[in-house]
Amino acid sequence: MSEDTGKSRSLWRVLGPGLITGAADDDPSGIATYSQAGAQFGYGLAWTMLLTLPFMAAIQIISACIGWDTHKGLARNIGQRLPASVLLFLVGLLVVANTLNIAADLAAMGEGLRLIVGGPAVGYAVGFGVACLLAEVFIPYHRYAGYLKYLTLVLFVYVAAAFSVGIPWGQVMVATFLPALPAGKDELLTVVAVFGTTISPYLFFWQASQEAEESHLSYRHGTRHLPSLTKGAFRHIAVDTMTGMVVSNLIAFFIIVTTAATLHAHGISKIDTAAQAAEALRPIAGAFTFALFSAGIIGTGLLAVPVLAGSAAYAVAETFHMRGSLELPASRAIGFYAIVSAATLAGAGLTLTKIDPIAMLFWCAVINGVVAVPIMAAMMIVVARREKDTTLPFWLVVLGWLATALMAAAVGLLGWSSL
Repeated sequence: MSEDTGKSRSLWRVLGPGLITGAADDDPSGIATYSQAGAQFGYGLAWTMLLTLPFMAAIQIISACIGWDTHKGLARNIGQRLPASVLLFLVGLLVVANTLNIAADLAAMGEGLRLIVGGPAVGYAVGFGVACLLAEVFIPYHRYAGYLKYLTLVLFVYVAAAFSVGIPWGQVMVATFLPALPAGKDELLTVVAVFGTTISPYLFFWQASQEAEESHLSYRHGTRHLPSLTKGAFRHIAVDTMTGMVVSNLIAFFIIVTTAATLHAHGISKIDTAAQAAEALRPIAGAFTFALFSAGIIGTGLLAVPVLAGSAAYAVAETFHMRGSLELPASRAIGFYAIVSAATLAGAGLTLTKIDPIAMLFWCAVINGVVAVPIMAAMMIVVARREKDTTLPFWLVVLGWLATALMAAAVGLLGWSSL
């Protein structure tokens, strides 16, 4: 085995919760948002991926460090330092947002498969929901996490889709590094939606809980007894998380660029779902790009739905002091898996109703954006109130507060523009 191959395998082993969290951020709902940004405004919003990267990476590293440092999830930490009523309110909003997001993602997955093979989209959506649920319940975490890690590779179909069409990279670079300020209410709303889709609260809960899970796996036994982060542990978390966030925003960037070069360039400016984006690409970019885009919707949904259900289950279980872990068999964590089942099946059930999937996408973005602000503030309070001296670098704490301010400004602009 060559030295380069050995280094690549070592890096792959280091990657874990951070990579999975970043990949799950590009779920079908996110794909729809990024597709709409590219279709409606061309390359004009490519800069949002560059701007949000350091902030989303910082807040995810902080949530990961909280999980690692305390060996507890985010909800348990918030509950120890803030009133119970605040925790119940935040977790309640998280569960509602995640259930709606699961429904929107499953509906998009069903539409994606229908575009490829035909048949009933609703039936496919329910089937995907049941498959995701069975995988979470019956596959132990240490194996399931490995499957999720390999599933992140499906995101790179969007890179392939971008390079299968002609793209004026000069224009793209100018729009990315020399952005123009949003002009008009519609562009402002789209920027807010992109921010809300990129920095989502369910990712905070998921990664904090997964770092607590990872601390019990064999390759971290050597440091899990330590009371606080070591430099090596922080470096491990930072590399893993930063890799996941770079992958997440890079894929989102290519989705915006692909839809801008195809749909926007051909006068198609209204895309409401990821499936519509794939369907619109077929006559413009060809069958290959259409197939890649459709397959990516299904793959990202298979990755995101378990993360959405799992993060809700971790938050509720920690709030009510229930035994909960994806590493435990269902017989030893009945309440935890009941929450996973309820969130997944409720989302699948919503796909059978007459609720407008576009409305679900919109309210998911609104709720996620609103809920993210107090949760991010609570995370920063948790870091500030640690009894021991915090081991987090000063620059990371500053970026965490700036990320909170960015999301608060986005929500404020959303409220102002709505009025």
